[in-house]
Amino acid sequence: MVISSSNSYSKSNPDVVKISSVNKINLKRFPQNGQIQIYQSSYRGSYSSIIRDSLRNAALGRKVLLVQFMKGGVKQGIANAVKLCGNLTWLRSSHSFDQYHSEEIENNKNLKESIHKSTYELWDFCKKELLSGENDQIILDEISLAIEMKIIDKDDLISTLENRFISGDVILTGTDIPKDLLLMANQITELRS
Repeated sequence: MVISSSNSYSKSNPDVVKISSVNKINLKRFPQNGQIQIYQSSYRGSYSSIIRDSLRNAALGRKVLLVQFMKGGVKQGIANAVKLCGNLTWLRSSHSFDQYHSEEIENNKNLKESIHKSTYELWDFCKKELLSGENDQIILDEISLAIEMKIIDKDDLISTLENRFISGDVILTGTDIPKDLLLMANQITELRS
């Protein structure tokens, strides 16, 4: 048995190694999309494991976008994203439902409009990120509640997910995920207490 390197083989057998331009196949590169994963629970605030995993992924060098639609933060919003581990961008609404009492929101039309606008701005940003292909993982936390409250249109979300370009996974969380989204999922996890 003779073992030779590819260099010496190609020099001694040029006809075998030579690729004819007539026989070349035109290859098309198809975009690879990661999976759609859904985590649902009967109660809010049960997704700490997803946040933990996003931190781990960022520490391993993956570019992660974590968007919490229904949680607010001090001076947050798109312009004030929190950066962690160099690769995790964590966004919260600049005005969210969690920052106020529900009666206060219902009784103040301007406050309610401000909350809806702030939440929709997050969604608009997420749409661009889902289509850009710049992230390895995108987490849309409590997006089902934003759909239920009619801030985000379910069909707009479905269309964006169908046209997404992301090599990693898109993770959706919520308490009551619409069936149309469940049918799109590659993985569904039911979190129980």
